[in-house]
Amino acid sequence: MTQDISITLSPEKEKDEGYIKNLLFAALKKSGTMASKSDTEFVFIKKSIDARHGRVSLVLRYRAYIGEKPESDGCFKPKWKKSSDAKRVLIIGSGPAGLFGALKLLEYGIKPIIIERGSDASERKRQIASISTKGIVDSDTNYCFGEGGAGTFSDGKLYTRSNKRGNIPEILSIFHYFGADEKILTDAHPHIGTDKLPKIIMAMREKIIELGGEIHFNTRCISLITETEDGKKCVKGIRATEKESGMSMDFFADAVLLACGHSATDIYKMIAKEAPDALEAKTFAVGVRVEHPREVIDLIRYHGKDEIEKLGAAEYRFTTQQDERGVYSFCMCPGGFVVPSASGPDEIVVNGMSAAGRNSAWSNAAVVVETRPEDIPMDFRTLALGEGCEAMAGLLWKNALEKITAQNGDGQKAPAQRMRDFLSGTISDSLPPSSYAPGLVSRDLSSVLPNQIAYRLKSAFEEVNKSMRGYICDDALLIASETRTSTPVRILRDKESGECTALKNLYPAGEGSGYSGGIVSSAMDGINQCKKMVELGFRSEE
Repeated sequence: MTQDISITLSPEKEKDEGYIKNLLFAALKKSGTMASKSDTEFVFIKKSIDARHGRVSLVLRYRAYIGEKPESDGCFKPKWKKSSDAKRVLIIGSGPAGLFGALKLLEYGIKPIIIERGSDASERKRQIASISTKGIVDSDTNYCFGEGGAGTFSDGKLYTRSNKRGNIPEILSIFHYFGADEKILTDAHPHIGTDKLPKIIMAMREKIIELGGEIHFNTRCISLITETEDGKKCVKGIRATEKESGMSMDFFADAVLLACGHSATDIYKMIAKEAPDALEAKTFAVGVRVEHPREVIDLIRYHGKDEIEKLGAAEYRFTTQQDERGVYSFCMCPGGFVVPSASGPDEIVVNGMSAAGRNSAWSNAAVVVETRPEDIPMDFRTLALGEGCEAMAGLLWKNALEKITAQNGDGQKAPAQRMRDFLSGTISDSLPPSSYAPGLVSRDLSSVLPNQIAYRLKSAFEEVNKSMRGYICDDALLIASETRTSTPVRILRDKESGECTALKNLYPAGEGSGYSGGIVSSAMDGINQCKKMVELGFRSEE
């Protein structure tokens, strides 16, 4: 028989195997299961940290095998096949939805052809460096666009609550297969680290090419090629422009997986022009990056210096309601960096990332305010309606805010303010040291952010400080603006077939479609959409 059990212990006992085994047998006995040491084996499943109630504990989960041998080690066994030209699927974007979708197609021998507007990961590193050193943002290769999508240069968080949408262990196992640390298979909140992700993504690309797939970098999708079938537009391919030559080329396939990411404003405009009924407005979020010295968050969460070195950089998460809107932390990066994530030269957008070691001197998180379609100012709703697609109002408003943020900055130097000064309405005379490499400009963020965002943030910070004493402190820093936690627009798709409701053969996927958020949920969405293609008949001959 097998039985799952959890034990709780102090951090200093984590490596004491004898102590852990005694706790495991005690836990079995307490549950009413009698087991002898000679015929019982334990397999470690998961680790999490419990920092509640003024003390820090580790919670370890094991599976006990009593009177039988453990199952196989669970090593991932690929089912990919060499593809042929018999069936072809175009994939727009090489983020998690696109790459994992491509790998799923290869299980059926279907050829994936990935069209990526940005460069490969190696060139992308150089382009990203120039954002911080020179303030130059390339519109096609940046923190949002390029090989691996926005997730490549991020913390690489693999934690998701979307466990009903797909096989999370499968996603983690594939990342491990391509080089991620084995710890992602057992940590409660697994992450890879921005220093390791590029090599993993490049290994995925090499495997896709090895099996007959194609990847076209620096190639931007500019329009859909459609025909009318039974009174409905049917996507037959795409027209794309190659960046270096400026030449346009047409790609044709049996279906198109649209996995462009939520920063691809031009793709939304393309869909709005082709089929405005395919889009609907959705709730998204807007706010700031909050950065603290790492030791401040560690002391708050671990309740004392003795625990810090044993447990690494501390995480936090909160959700509160302020005047009928949610205010919450998002994408918390312990021991991380705040990075410039604009996808155009006339905007400022901030995000966070961490290396695998999470060992920088700072910790940061997005703190954002829920923004519903009815919260968008009427001017932008009128503008969107005049352009033929009212659902685009939130996107137009968000883009305008990113430009206002840039106008209050200097190049990619971002407007910032001490949290205490933001709460008191005082422009900061000086700013604390920050991880944000391009630099900061002292501004009153209440005049940069819309009032509906600013006043709710102020209330939320006061409330959070009650449970996280010290969160409001002299060195707590706010950096504007965080606008891309999710997309303001959803591309509608049929629940059963996965196809876009207004464009046959187009399968929206990932964060850009409005149905996922984060690396793992986007990967699962790409997989699920490609499965639905197969169900509709896009299976190659065995």
